[in-house]
Amino acid sequence: MYDVKVGVPTEIKTDEFRVAITPAGVRELTSHGHEALVQAGAGDGSAIPDLEYEAQGARIVPLAEDVWREAELVLKVKEPQPGEVALLRPGQTLFTYLHLAAAPELAVGLCASGATCIAYETVEDARGRLPLLAPMSEVAGKIATQAGAFMLEKPLGGRGVLLGGVPGVAAATVLVIGGGVVGTNAALIAIGMQADVFVFDRSIDRLRELDLIFGGRASTVYSSTLSIEQMLPSADLVIGAVLIHGARAPRVITREQLGLMRPRAVLVDVSIDQGGCFETSRPTTHSDPTFQVDDVTHYCVTNMPGAVPVTATFALTNATLPYVLKLADLGVQRALEECPELRLGVNVAAGRITHPAVAQALSALPAEEPAR
Repeated sequence: MYDVKVGVPTEIKTDEFRVAITPAGVRELTSHGHEALVQAGAGDGSAIPDLEYEAQGARIVPLAEDVWREAELVLKVKEPQPGEVALLRPGQTLFTYLHLAAAPELAVGLCASGATCIAYETVEDARGRLPLLAPMSEVAGKIATQAGAFMLEKPLGGRGVLLGGVPGVAAATVLVIGGGVVGTNAALIAIGMQADVFVFDRSIDRLRELDLIFGGRASTVYSSTLSIEQMLPSADLVIGAVLIHGARAPRVITREQLGLMRPRAVLVDVSIDQGGCFETSRPTTHSDPTFQVDDVTHYCVTNMPGAVPVTATFALTNATLPYVLKLADLGVQRALEECPELRLGVNVAAGRITHPAVAQALSALPAEEPAR
């Protein structure tokens, strides 16, 4: 058996409460002959105490530095923060969400570390699906509508509109731009809340699928600059859910187009991890989630699923565990040779950016682009 030390540090990104492994994952690793090192308190935010990890064979270590020093394979949820990048070393493998397309300074740091960095969000199966992004996209899509509905309330700075309306008073109008996993889940929650929902996408085939999924309870619209502009004046809530695999998100609403919107309408940018799909977006946190531009509320939290860590942690690790076991059982090189899905996940190796879409996105960033 190929024995590997697999390390799980506590997440230190602001307002991040998820953890990269569950006790079930520890049990699988240890039964395969590997050692699981879990930082003390790593699971507290997801209601998983150290004792539950220990009961399944984990070794609890007190400090993050201990995890990074000993582990050959490091599992995380969010991109490494600056202090964590400094702990990476040559020969080590990092498996986590990276979202490098909008993070040039992080990309430089990871290249300098000499580590192999595999991104959950670019692992891609034979059908072009993103199996490790999908569960968090499902969570983020549902949160986007919930958060948007909350931010529409007057005490939160919104228009004072109830998403579902009441008899005699019209429901709110919700635009969902992007009909992928995020957009589908956002629309389903908005439909469930009895809003008037419009879903935009550029794929006619996908719009046909969505018509069947929604059963006529939402309108589907071919996405174009004009079709979006025509709907913005009536929109109460706009959810940005566009994604190009590995690349920076395209802009779908400009600063100028904000002027078409109602005062105190709400934009929720789920694409913010990939740079944001609204020109006026900038990253926010759960502690300070919104800001105003031209009297339009922007909700741009970069780790939306972190607000529901119990659900999100288990959903994420259910998806990542098979790949973690491949990396541990086979070793990185053999796992990459035998698993094409994992090969597409490699973003950084041997000191360079290896994913074409990420490399292209980083090369296209202007020199003054701020670190995110």
